[in-house]
Amino acid sequence: MNRKYFVSLSIAAVLTIGGLGTSASAHSSVDDLKKQQDDVSSKKEEVNGKIDSKKSEINETVSKQKDIQGQIDVLGKQLNDTESKIKDKEKEIDDTTAEINKLKEEIEVLKQKIEERNELLKERARAIQEKGGSANYVDVLLGADSFGDFVNRVTAVNTIVSADKKIMDEQKRDQEELEKKQKQVEEKLASLEKDKASLQTLKKELDSQKAEKAELFKQLEKQQKSLEVEKADLQQESDELSKREKSIEGEIQAEQERLAELARKQEEERKRQEAEAAKKRAAEQAAAQASASSSSSSSASASSAPQAKSAPAVPAPAVSSGAWTRPASGAITTNFGTDILNGKPRMHWGTDIAARGSVPIVAAADGIVIRSEYSSSYGNVVYMTHSINGKTFTTVYAHMSSALVGNGQSVKKGQQIGYMGDTGYSFGQHLHFELHAGPWNAAKSNAVNPRQYINF
Repeated sequence: MNRKYFVSLSIAAVLTIGGLGTSASAHSSVDDLKKQQDDVSSKKEEVNGKIDSKKSEINETVSKQKDIQGQIDVLGKQLNDTESKIKDKEKEIDDTTAEINKLKEEIEVLKQKIEERNELLKERARAIQEKGGSANYVDVLLGADSFGDFVNRVTAVNTIVSADKKIMDEQKRDQEELEKKQKQVEEKLASLEKDKASLQTLKKELDSQKAEKAELFKQLEKQQKSLEVEKADLQQESDELSKREKSIEGEIQAEQERLAELARKQEEERKRQEAEAAKKRAAEQAAAQASASSSSSSSASASSAPQAKSAPAVPAPAVSSGAWTRPASGAITTNFGTDILNGKPRMHWGTDIAARGSVPIVAAADGIVIRSEYSSSYGNVVYMTHSINGKTFTTVYAHMSSALVGNGQSVKKGQQIGYMGDTGYSFGQHLHFELHAGPWNAAKSNAVNPRQYINF
């Protein structure tokens, strides 16, 4: 299957799964959208991890290519050096061959001299044989006419014998010199041929190594191209997931705005109902005053009628007048702003309230639940949107032991929404309360000090 086609199918599958929530109903809850966003973010993180892995593989492959190229360069230098040495040996062989050819000419000359001497010696040998060998020399000496003639004859015989000996010595020396020169040049030529053969073998080995390195370099280049393609495919998948993540973020924002608008309309309805109730009370008071003028007993009876009051089912903080109220009873342990956590400075985006026992958590104002979920950092947490005098606010109630409200539920100021707890990233039972002038976002750019609106 084509890789790009496979990646496209994978992306389509992720986007289809991510879009199931929005197609199931007219308005997906922010909680559902957040889960979709988390799924897409998780998938994107996984893909980006694979991209980083491919980058590492590509870098490793490039590093191997550089190493192999370095080895190829070294082999190339060794080959050039070997070829230069082979050329030197070939020149030496040529020079030695020329020397051998010259020696051959000298050898031919020596052979001719030796041949001539051989002929001379043969001639001398024949003369001696014909005249009786060495006895002839005795006849020559005994045939002297006088002592002077004897001396002359002895000198002549010595001269002849010395000449013969000289010829024989030269013959022996020339033959030995010829054999010596032949042996030397043959040994030199054999040594040069051996050196040349060794260099040629070395060159062959270097050529083979260079070819192997070149093939390995070629394979690494092919591997790098394949990794680049895989990386590009993963990058495309990551880009598509980023688009989907951004799209879901837009859906979350739109849903928050829808709920905020719903809260605003509820506030308007509450104000209308309060106005009607006030108008009704005013009419009732006017009617009561009119009735009082005609019958004092009736007026007394009406004025003494007790009004029913319902006590809270569980201990809860007193509901303050105005739009806002304190979300929980207890001591303020950490205020909004910069503080120190585990020895390091940090920005604390809310107000922490701590108390022991079973402590109710109430809504700080009239509103609608955006999300009610569990997260690794906030634990059991509820997000609410509020419309106060036409302005949107968001409140966050974190680390609760449990939540009593669900997504999209309308709540009243002072209504219990859960219990104080120690869930998520927490160091003891407390409520982490945040107030945002506008929608909540991960950067918490709209976070404000809750003391601006609530008397703690």
